[in-house]
Amino acid sequence: MSRYLIVAHQTAESEDLLNEARTLARRHDKAEFTLLVPATPVQTLLVWEEGTTTDIAERTAESARRRLSRAGVNVVEARVGDADPYLAIDDELRRVPDYSGILVGTLPAGVSRWLRMDLISRVQRRCTDMEVTHVVATEQEHAATRH
Repeated sequence: MSRYLIVAHQTAESEDLLNEARTLARRHDKAEFTLLVPATPVQTLLVWEEGTTTDIAERTAESARRRLSRAGVNVVEARVGDADPYLAIDDELRRVPDYSGILVGTLPAGVSRWLRMDLISRVQRRCTDMEVTHVVATEQEHAATRH
């Protein structure tokens, strides 16, 4: 059975991420997915939301889990991780070492804090034995998203 880790916060409900997760789910019939939402500090979010950093991440995780599940993606768990997305991924891979791949959703270059942190390259270097897929939410789509 294939297991995939989806890592996103402000793009967790993006159509681009949803489509890529659906593609993986179709490619691997019995695939299971874990959604990991790093607890991005409130002051660095692109769109202001009320609540603490953890509250916002938990709401995002639950809302995105429901959306992915409705789309046919077998999300077995939605978790909140460390504020640093690389550390959140590292923690998760130590907790569950048998993922087949990682799907990372980011905002576009120029807007994405995760891309400025070189997250994708760092994850690829750490995860040489698995597929790392990067999905960028489109500008128009993100403008319509509240997270």
